[in-house]
Amino acid sequence: MHYSIKIFYAIIVIASFSGCSQDMLETVPNDRISTEIYWKTDKDAILASNAVYTYLEGVSIFSWDGMSDIGHTNIPFAVNAVVERGQTDVQNGIVLSEWQNDYAGIHSANAFLANVDKVKATDENRIGILKGEVKTIRAYLYIRLASLFGDVPLVTTEITLDESRNLTRESVAKVWDFIAAELTDAAGVLPNAQTDKGRITKGAALALKARAMLYAGRYPEAAEAAKQVMDLHVYGLYPSYQNLFSYAAENNQEVILDKEFVKDTYRNNAFSYMAPYSQQASGSTFVPLKKLVDAYQMNNGKDIADPTSGFDPYDPYKNRDPRLSYSVYTLGDELPDNKTYDSRPGSGTADAVGFTYLATTTGFNVKKYINKEDLVQPANCGINIILIRYAEVLLTYAEAKIEADQIDQSVVDAINEVRQRADVNMPPLPGVGSQEEMRSIVRHERMVELAFEGLRYIDIRRWKIAEDVIPGKLYGMTYTDEDGDLQTIEIQSFEKTFDKTRDYLWPIPQKERDVNPKLSQNPNW
Repeated sequence: MHYSIKIFYAIIVIASFSGCSQDMLETVPNDRISTEIYWKTDKDAILASNAVYTYLEGVSIFSWDGMSDIGHTNIPFAVNAVVERGQTDVQNGIVLSEWQNDYAGIHSANAFLANVDKVKATDENRIGILKGEVKTIRAYLYIRLASLFGDVPLVTTEITLDESRNLTRESVAKVWDFIAAELTDAAGVLPNAQTDKGRITKGAALALKARAMLYAGRYPEAAEAAKQVMDLHVYGLYPSYQNLFSYAAENNQEVILDKEFVKDTYRNNAFSYMAPYSQQASGSTFVPLKKLVDAYQMNNGKDIADPTSGFDPYDPYKNRDPRLSYSVYTLGDELPDNKTYDSRPGSGTADAVGFTYLATTTGFNVKKYINKEDLVQPANCGINIILIRYAEVLLTYAEAKIEADQIDQSVVDAINEVRQRADVNMPPLPGVGSQEEMRSIVRHERMVELAFEGLRYIDIRRWKIAEDVIPGKLYGMTYTDEDGDLQTIEIQSFEKTFDKTRDYLWPIPQKERDVNPKLSQNPNW
């Protein structure tokens, strides 16, 4: 009935315009600006490039570690938990949204590059820089696609709807070739320093190239790109890891690329998404596992499993790598509301395991990006989300040199620089070890230094160890019960699964294949 009424009114409207002149029907849409009238000034180019920036990741970075071996999706029925359980299928929502967001961003970048030369620029150099910025973002999105899906359509120009329905997948090797070329080209025109806060620089393009080539297994190229960033002498480690993810540290010398936010204007919900539940009923959306917490060494550099380390299971957070207390909320920590974090079952606090299904299920919460300034309005955060920082570049350089079997003192120096940040000050590595020893060291450093910064999920997949480190039951904190006995939290009715014959690549979304049957599917999906 409703459909018939709509048709009836549509006929009436069409009839009412049948006697109108053709000129009346040739109007400019009032809900958008057409390309014919838009691309005129330098400001048009700047605003169009700004739109491409919106496709960079924000708080979604937390989800990647939440699906890895060091974190957990706190809500068991969330779509990310389906990935954890190994129950992903071709219609999974996160698979589709990742594909669609990345290609929407690529489309936006292609549209910019296809039209920006129409601008009658007063500053040709600025237009060239904007092109470099947009190419870098497009490469960033292709890194996501190549890492998750392998072979993907490589679209570098504006295409029609019909053309989009006939795309085929390009080999992932050619996608990595394109990414490397794009970032090399972009680095050639981008400035060393930011013209405006948050804008992409030469260092960002080179750092992203280093990451991409590491992911691609092209280790000499990764090491070279990382070294180029180091040789710019623009970046350095921020002295305080504890404050690195605070408002006070925004745009510091360690930040190479971030996504910028502004309260009220362009906000994010980092606090409500990730803070402990007691803090304005926040989300605890993704929480650390025992594996991550146990990975932080004692401050003497020994693993906690070493009987000579001095680790006390009854006082488990004493004398640990300081990065643990800076990254994870553990028993006894001070919360943004100045209360004490106590997640023990039955503790009587809103953070107690079992208090609500929204409270942490492991007894731990992520501390990075949780700032007191956001307590009153937890969904109105202006904290910038760091996407690449200098510590990652140092570890990329070290890993690439190790994998290329070019281990020298520079590898040790790069790792030690990360370990010996002023407020971390972990014991330095004594010297060069075997390739296997150094590989283990750099992988450990990536885990604890970059925890919950969106890199772990890809790391364990590219190292081909996901099949070994993901599957199994999930455990949280160990605490002392009322009888003085140690108890370890186990998440009931939940196990992670990873199928090595299938899960190293995500499936091509079925919705995309329904529209375009020429898109082949990944194995065993």
